[in-house]
Amino acid sequence: MRQVLLVRYGEVFLKGANRPHFLKVLTDNIKRAVKPLNGHVWLSDSRVYVSDFTDLQACIDRVSKVFGVYSVSPAVEMEKDLDVIGEACVQMMAPLSGTFKVLGKRSDKKFPMNSMELAAEIGHRVLEANPNLRVDVHTPEHRLTVEIRDNAYICVREILAVGGMPTGTGGKAALLLSGGIDSPVAGYQLMKRGVRLCAIHFQSPPYTGELARDKVLQLAKKLAWYSGGMRVYLVPFTRCQLEIHEKCPEELGTLITRRFMMRIAERIAKQFGALALITGESLGQVASQTMEALCCTDAVVTMPVFRPLIGLDKTEIMAVAEKIDTYETSILPYEDCCTVFTPRHPVTKPKLETMPKVEAKLDVEALVSEAVEGTEMVIVE
Repeated sequence: MRQVLLVRYGEVFLKGANRPHFLKVLTDNIKRAVKPLNGHVWLSDSRVYVSDFTDLQACIDRVSKVFGVYSVSPAVEMEKDLDVIGEACVQMMAPLSGTFKVLGKRSDKKFPMNSMELAAEIGHRVLEANPNLRVDVHTPEHRLTVEIRDNAYICVREILAVGGMPTGTGGKAALLLSGGIDSPVAGYQLMKRGVRLCAIHFQSPPYTGELARDKVLQLAKKLAWYSGGMRVYLVPFTRCQLEIHEKCPEELGTLITRRFMMRIAERIAKQFGALALITGESLGQVASQTMEALCCTDAVVTMPVFRPLIGLDKTEIMAVAEKIDTYETSILPYEDCCTVFTPRHPVTKPKLETMPKVEAKLDVEALVSEAVEGTEMVIVE
């Protein structure tokens, strides 16, 4: 008899003939997550199991943040003997009071009882041993699960995990990580669909300092908890912004800046092997996020731009940021390059056909190439 972590997965069930590939990626990601705890991980009969970990709660915390995992349960593994199972269930339920039900699951059809019979027998034994419990099959306070697989497993607690698809099964994309509230949430939402990310951050010294840089790396580290690691590309953007500020109309400054960011991000994304860009934009939130402005920024790149927050309001975005523990870091009061040279009256309905005329005063290729060549790459674990 030993303690294990029973790991359930969700959408991977729907993958048909491709399921073995998704399960291998999921299992590998769980192995990576529990490696610091010396956890042993194996896949068997529609479940992933973790054993021999050094810290149960830390193991639960790590596994529940692996995308593709639906839920985890601290469980006890034992031989498929009814008396052994019954005694272990009695001991597990001994500290509890209130209502309960037993869920029996039998994948080993050689076991002499079916699921209903097993649940009834275990429920009877628990009731006899613990007068503080009573049965409620509809809304129980406690659910005792007994699974008969290659061995028997019992658990009374189920912790919901992040769900989604295993990281690495959805391709690669590059996240424009500003340091604000929105972009980390956008990255999280795409990571949940199995996308492996790199982050691209634009910095403008001396207008932005080391504290702003550290803040972005902290945000990347929080996202990396879900993926096992992340590359962060730090782009020197001061010269681009100065040129735009000096040579372009003030009201178009933010929009031209965004177009340069997209050009630079696309080149870096291709180096990473990414197939798309991700931004934290929400329609109409600020002047550069109107439909007309978004069309103008998208026009300078050829790869798709994903905006998972496009239909969310700020309150909804903040709720996710708090859930994934990026909110408090995002609101630290350090300037980022998006606040440098902010126009007093930015245009909200720019015309796409006017953009090349405005940018004709700039050496676009030289500025973009210089920024890409000067980019620093930091690996966040």
